[in-house]
Amino acid sequence: MSKSTRILGATLVAAALTVSLSACGGDSLEKSKDGGSSSSSSSSGGGAKGRLVVGAAGFTESNVLAELYARLLADAGYDTSVTTVNNRELYEPSLEKGEIDVVPEYAATLAEFLNAKVNGPNAPKEKPVASSDPAATAAALEKLAAPLGIKALPLGAAVDQNAFAVTREFAQKNNLRTLSDLGKSGQKVKIAAGDECAVRPFCAPGLEKTYGIQVSGIDPKGVGTPQAKQAVKDGVDQLVLTTTTDATLDGFGLVLLEDDKKLQNADNVLPVVNAKDAGAPEIGAALERLTKVLTTADLVELNRKVDAERAKPADVAKAYLESKGLLKK
Repeated sequence: MSKSTRILGATLVAAALTVSLSACGGDSLEKSKDGGSSSSSSSSGGGAKGRLVVGAAGFTESNVLAELYARLLADAGYDTSVTTVNNRELYEPSLEKGEIDVVPEYAATLAEFLNAKVNGPNAPKEKPVASSDPAATAAALEKLAAPLGIKALPLGAAVDQNAFAVTREFAQKNNLRTLSDLGKSGQKVKIAAGDECAVRPFCAPGLEKTYGIQVSGIDPKGVGTPQAKQAVKDGVDQLVLTTTTDATLDGFGLVLLEDDKKLQNADNVLPVVNAKDAGAPEIGAALERLTKVLTTADLVELNRKVDAERAKPADVAKAYLESKGLLKK
């Protein structure tokens, strides 16, 4: 499963940030593949305003977001292409250089990535800049990004962060809607996750400290993998670590428990651009039209169409923008 793989992926610099980047299931919201790039699609907007390269990180959600950005910018009069660069350690420098003009990102994850880059690999652990507060996290991101020639555009309500799920039956039986409810229930849970969950502050230790949840152990089946979700479905485990935009939960009879005390950092989706080549107000305005309407539920459905229905990201993106009335042409 692409989203699970990307959360587990920690490559190059990110490998040094394992304690604090993103959430406990992994080091950053990215796919663990060898670096590389390939052009995946292009959209013609007449080219009157120039050419823009949109970067994608190689997992379903990033691919769809990149296609959404490319289509909107083409509609605004730019010639656009989407290029896949499979890890942040490669595409972030390309963004600085202007080889990539625009990329979809996640506020907290990118903030801590840049924190490590600017202030040293121990900075995310010793002096983290991301938090569960979206506004504060965005401000910290902008402060780190600006000197690098990167501009973080406004973030929206759509968020993709680590999350925990149980079976519908377990939730109904114990009257669970939130993680606080689980803590108050006194139920002991075994978590299907990566083995690092035992020590990550956003996983087992955080669940115990923040919510009073009794963790009986970790079943190292990975983050959001089919095997992990099947183990919870079968009752071998009671809780699975996945993401808020996991489009396959329903197929396993699972439901997310709300992170009501905001244990997870604010990984809201936002466009990030090369300030010199793509910092024009009209580019920001075109992308903000999407940012203002995109929701977490929309991301789940977009992911589902690609992963379950095998639709092409470009087709899914076009249909979504048309359904929201965001295309002029």
